[in-house]
Amino acid sequence: VQLLESGGGLVQPGGSLRLSCVASGFTFSSYAMRWFCQAPGKERELVARISEAGGSTNYPDSVKGRFTISRDNAKNTVYLQMNSLKPEDTAVYYCHTYIRGTNYWGQGTQVTVSS
Repeated sequence: VQLLESGGGLVQPGGSLRLSCVASGFTFSSYAMRWFCQAPGKERELVARISEAGGSTNYPDSVKGRFTISRDNAKNTVYLQMNSLKPEDTAVYYCHTYIRGTNYWGQGTQVTVSS
């Protein structure tokens, strides 16, 4: 199983970024996918989840209405569209899936929101 994130970077407050995660080594369309973030000195926390076919999504209140998770099962890719970014969104963002009792993580992509 491999998860490869991209799309992070430096953005001003109020700006947008779209993260991508390309998956390989498993049947992508059979598993829910998640995005987590981890800020310095803080625990990793869930920011979005999408069901196997993409029909169901979940977000914590902190990002609801600003972040949108989506997936393209033909491309084995999950996305995180982040709008109205705030300095407190600064973190490393990780792609995640859970397969047969094992957690799999990507290497992470840094998002920095600063003027």
